[in-house]
Amino acid sequence: MTKTNRFHACATCQHYQVLKLPERNVYRCSRLGFETKPHFAFNCWQPKDKVLQLMKKQGIRVEDHTNERT
Repeated sequence: MTKTNRFHACATCQHYQVLKLPERNVYRCSRLGFETKPHFAFNCWQPKDKVLQLMKKQGIRVEDHTNERT
């Protein structure tokens, strides 16, 4: 059983985008190329630098929760 990471969500990923359109906001993953929601979590998650720093500060092993950066 793997430990869950409370930071692991699309909104904390470096590929997460918010497109502000006149009629609505669109939340999408630039890596996967489709719409998503901020609370969704996918295996390709690569946290933003701010999130990595916060995880380290709280003693969460970063290498256990990130994929290799390309």
